[in-house]
Amino acid sequence: MKLWFKSGSPWVWMTAGAVSISLLSVIGLLMLIASRGLSYFWPSSIHQFEITTQSGATKTIIGEIYEKEQVPTQQLIESGVLFEQAQGETVERYLIKTGNREYVDLDFQWLLTPYIKQQSTPSGLAVFERSKNGNFYGYVESVVQDGNVITENKQQVLLAAIERAVELNGKALDLQNNEIGAINYELERLRLKQRKHELDGDLTDQIKLDLSEKRQALQTEYLVYEKQLFEFRQLAKRDSVIVKDMRGEQVTLPVNYLLDVTFPNDMSFLAKLGQYGHQIGKFIMDDPREANTEGGVFPAIFGTVFMVMLMAVIVTPFGVIAAVYLHEYAGNGAITKIIRISVINLAGVPSIVYGVFGLGFFVYMLGGSLDQLFYPEALPGPTFGTPGVMWSALTLAILTLPVVIVSTEEGLSRIPGALRQGSLALGATKAETLWRIVIPMASPAIMTGLILAVARAAGEVAPLMLVGVVKMAPTLPLDGNFPFVHLDRKFMHLGFHIYDVGFQSPNVEAARPLVYATSFLLVSVIVALNITAIGIRNHLREKYKALDH
Repeated sequence: MKLWFKSGSPWVWMTAGAVSISLLSVIGLLMLIASRGLSYFWPSSIHQFEITTQSGATKTIIGEIYEKEQVPTQQLIESGVLFEQAQGETVERYLIKTGNREYVDLDFQWLLTPYIKQQSTPSGLAVFERSKNGNFYGYVESVVQDGNVITENKQQVLLAAIERAVELNGKALDLQNNEIGAINYELERLRLKQRKHELDGDLTDQIKLDLSEKRQALQTEYLVYEKQLFEFRQLAKRDSVIVKDMRGEQVTLPVNYLLDVTFPNDMSFLAKLGQYGHQIGKFIMDDPREANTEGGVFPAIFGTVFMVMLMAVIVTPFGVIAAVYLHEYAGNGAITKIIRISVINLAGVPSIVYGVFGLGFFVYMLGGSLDQLFYPEALPGPTFGTPGVMWSALTLAILTLPVVIVSTEEGLSRIPGALRQGSLALGATKAETLWRIVIPMASPAIMTGLILAVARAAGEVAPLMLVGVVKMAPTLPLDGNFPFVHLDRKFMHLGFHIYDVGFQSPNVEAARPLVYATSFLLVSVIVALNITAIGIRNHLREKYKALDH
């Protein structure tokens, strides 16, 4: 036994066991997040409950079963719940999503099974996905199409009407965001241009006339687009649908507020599978709605990827230059040792400290100075003197810089000195040796540092809350307006989206599945970025394998 311990085998097995447990824990966590998040998009059956209230009245509840749990009977009795018959130690209850927010106090409610007299999943129950007020549940009574009441083939007519309204609303939204948005952007640029001439003291009558003519031309064009916008919206309002809700009353729903309608109780498995993929696609590609508790997360995906790529472009050259200087040029004196210790210690600084530094130095000092020098016409409104995607990328670049420096230095130290000496002996300068031999061979290590940097930066939230991320960004950092990439704009981020939906949402029950879905999506984005970087690293490793030998 003593020899076995001295051989080191126990420590090998302990290490292997720790790695296995960690790997199983990570896989289990990912499976939990995936199951809780992805199951949200499956079209669940719609149940109709006939219940008896404590006052003896009969009531109908229609909705989806979100959760089931067992509650101690004594706890319910102590809270004032009365049962007609004796119950066991626990009572089962359902959490029902009833929707129809305009007509009920809460769109989620608990139902105790002893109070349920009848439960069914009747055919014809519709789920309406709306742009406002969440889902609506009920039976389609008729469709009002261009003033005509249609009761035959209601489902097909309704689907066609919703498809038409969604298309018209999409055209109106594209017109508002693109053409009208571009005109508003140009009008603002003309206003700033005129103010700049006023500040410079060279605003002549001719310049005023030119600016006025351009402004008039833009306003004329604006009126044309505005007329088209109103036409699209008016056409979208043409149809409506009459629905019988769980109160037994008929409600008229304007079709222009409907995004989709499904009949889950009438769907086959393949139909549900198609709807499942459709819902996931909408979650990835659509914009958020209803305080981020409905809709998709495309702006957050775009903001996360855009910010991480911008951070990678910034941190890689600075990290490589710093590592090359420390390893190839700097001596082993006291100052170099202090710098290396400082770089290692920087990796352990809490991320919120970097956020405070970014807010103070980048936003207020550097951004404020840029506004004073280059954008005085926009003051007191800040241009770069406010949190934005560029300051977020710079802050995270500083946060991840130690990782890139250390990884690059490790790669440089593994390159044999004979290669450097051979290159210098053949007449190459030290700079040429570094550029053509050393750095290409160290590129796999550089990519390793970049992978670690991306993995950390993509999940950071605390510093971004101070230097650029917002709950809802009206526009993306990339659009069709010159200069096309707007680094001064705020952006959305998947990590902050998870925090906002999970802890700041006014509707906790509705937001809970979205937290899991967005978490799984964030992990998927990080994995996709890392796999891309790993593929590039492996390609570089194969490319320079011959030089290594």
